[in-house]
Amino acid sequence: MRVIVLGLGYIGLPTASLLATKGMDVLGIDVRKDIVDTINAGEIHITEPDLDILVKSGINSGKLKASTEIECGEVFIIAVPTPFKENFEPDLKYIKNAVESICKVLKSGDLIILESTSPVGTTELIAEQILKARCDLVNENGELEAYVAHCPERVLPGKILRELVDNDRIIGGINRVSTDKASEFYSTFVNGCIIKTDSRTAELSKLVENSYRDTNIAFANEISMICDDLEIDVWELIKLANHHPRVNILKPGPGVGGHCLAVDPYFIISSSPENAKIIKKARQINDKKIEFVIDKVRKKADKFKNPVIVSLGLAYKENIDDTRESPALKITKRLLEAELNISAVEPNIKCKEIDGIQNVSIKSGIEKADIVLILVRHKEFEYLNKTLLDDKIVIDTVGLLT
Repeated sequence: MRVIVLGLGYIGLPTASLLATKGMDVLGIDVRKDIVDTINAGEIHITEPDLDILVKSGINSGKLKASTEIECGEVFIIAVPTPFKENFEPDLKYIKNAVESICKVLKSGDLIILESTSPVGTTELIAEQILKARCDLVNENGELEAYVAHCPERVLPGKILRELVDNDRIIGGINRVSTDKASEFYSTFVNGCIIKTDSRTAELSKLVENSYRDTNIAFANEISMICDDLEIDVWELIKLANHHPRVNILKPGPGVGGHCLAVDPYFIISSSPENAKIIKKARQINDKKIEFVIDKVRKKADKFKNPVIVSLGLAYKENIDDTRESPALKITKRLLEAELNISAVEPNIKCKEIDGIQNVSIKSGIEKADIVLILVRHKEFEYLNKTLLDDKIVIDTVGLLT
């Protein structure tokens, strides 16, 4: 079996390298030549535990290769970004471009799997795009002689390689035979349960999962802002409330980031705007938390003539290098744009500058700062010498010091 993986980012590259270790011949496709060259050299461009070992092993064995040009295969996995436009409308251009490439080499009996999180109906749109582009793959009944299915990724950064194997997978095809073909493929490397459904239900299931989490975080963030207004320790409050046997309030933070939680709810909102009221309000609350933190920093900064500020963390969650939709990055950039003297400590990104923000060491960043803004709970900060924070104004948005 030859597998073509389109998109070599946080999902595509781990998936490609894992399949290569299972003995499949895998070709990873990416539009960026620098990423392709990095992978073909046996190296990685993202941070994920043990991924470097799998990529190097796959390249050395000849089972894994990367290219900017599409080639023939039996299985095509689409793992490209699905961002939204200015009005939070889904932008499917990367998926459409991937399908256009696949159409150039598609054969009868091939399997196309969409793993990118997408609005309801996207998998059907892929089938329609193929039908229009490849009339030769349509049988006498007007049916496509290829299989199309959706299998949403459900992995946690930092644990991707393990969860690709152990997590249950929901698989929905455009028809029964597509669902079965995709399920058969995933059963070759997934230990979790293979759960079959239709493509529209599979698409919505992923969006609902992330919207559920986003809504629960919004409740915690709203409670944190209420506690700040009433001068109550939110961390103690949540700890006490969670002693109730049927209460489990999540931890608040500076907002919600990542490609999934900060984006997926909008896919539901755009599909059913009149009904997605709680989901929309949760998104607004989590975005408001960013403004809340910025306002709090500005008020503290007004007490100094020329305050020096350091942000601890720029990634969207702890112990990763992913800054997509990161509230920490948004907050720091906004403060920088307000012409405040601010730098950051992001230990998972080995660059001296990130989006115009100086990336400094923990010790030098804190020593020079008047205000220390804790935005991400990286493990490096867990073991921070707390005496460094003496005589500093500390704004802890993640409960690191509790």
